[in-house]
Amino acid sequence: MDNNDYLEQFKGYFKGVPKWHDLDSLWVHLRNTEHNDWYIYAVGEEPPVTPVDKSKLFHFVDEIDKLLREEHQEDYCGIVYADSIEQPSFVKIYDPHNLGSVCGSSSLPPPLPGWVLSTIKPENLKHAFPQTGSRKRWWNKIFG
Repeated sequence: MDNNDYLEQFKGYFKGVPKWHDLDSLWVHLRNTEHNDWYIYAVGEEPPVTPVDKSKLFHFVDEIDKLLREEHQEDYCGIVYADSIEQPSFVKIYDPHNLGSVCGSSSLPPPLPGWVLSTIKPENLKHAFPQTGSRKRWWNKIFG
């Protein structure tokens, strides 16, 4: 697949993960997926050129789950989207502190996600917002 495939998939249909128990289910399916090559892309950083191994993927899932539950202090999730909950290959995770109007219901374009997990090599997303200093420190803490 080339990078045009990444952008097409990025723009494609995604199912929202409305509740925290739905997010738990997504993580279980992601951990059990047959895909061995996952890319973890922190939007605003250079896209990765190589996939991570399963241990790094699982570490990221643990850390992002913790971050979302601590910083998105709602009784619902609603900020994670996947191409499939049961067989995910592309997951968009929005930063709780940069939501804007994720659903696109306002006149402003929706923000880019903070992180993207995919089984195809990421493209550097146009108009990517730079990460805040706190997000860069968080990213460096788990992968630095």
